[in-house]
Amino acid sequence: MNQFQNQQNIQNPETQVPKTPQMNERDFINDLLTTEKYMTTSYSMALHEASHQGLYNDILNIFTETEKCQRDLYDLMFQKGWYSVEAADQQKLQQSYQQFQGYTNQLPTGGTLQ
Repeated sequence: MNQFQNQQNIQNPETQVPKTPQMNERDFINDLLTTEKYMTTSYSMALHEASHQGLYNDILNIFTETEKCQRDLYDLMFQKGWYSVEAADQQKLQQSYQQFQGYTNQLPTGGTLQ
C-alpha cells in the first residue's frame, strides 16, 4: 500500500539492499530503467523520422515492447520503495486544468475534438 511521507512523497516501504561497493539489485534495476528510458526516447525520434511504412511498423513494435519493459521496471522499483513520486497539489492541478482549458478555445476547432 502507498504511504504518504511528509504529505509530499508517495512511496512504499523501502526494501533494504546491501550498502557495498558492488552493485546490488537496486543498482541493476535502476541502470536498466535508465537504459530503457533512453531507448524509448531514441525509438520515439526514429518513429518521427521513419519514411518507410514497414520500418515504421517494426520500430513501433520495438518501441511498444521497450515502453512496457520501462513501465514494468518502474513498477518494480516503486513496489520495492526505491522510487517515489511527489503528491500533486490539488489547487495547482485545478489551476493548470483551468489554464489549459482556456487554451482549447483558441484551437481552430473551437476546443471541440473531431
